[in-house]
Amino acid sequence: MALDKIALALTVIGGLNWGSVGIFRFDVIARLCGGPATTAARVVYTLIGIAAIWSLTLLFREREPRSRQA
Repeated sequence: MALDKIALALTVIGGLNWGSVGIFRFDVIARLCGGPATTAARVVYTLIGIAAIWSLTLLFREREPRSRQA
């Protein structure tokens, strides 16, 4: 599902950003958006948070069987 892939991509971006903050004390998203308190940064942070919540649902879903192609 496309929404699942988008959510996972945003969650990975958020994780990489937090890794950058933890290791280098450098917030990539804040840098790209002009600061951590800007509206743009807050929108990105919010989207990443929503994506992380959505990604939690992936842990509890049953896998759909893949169809075999001949």
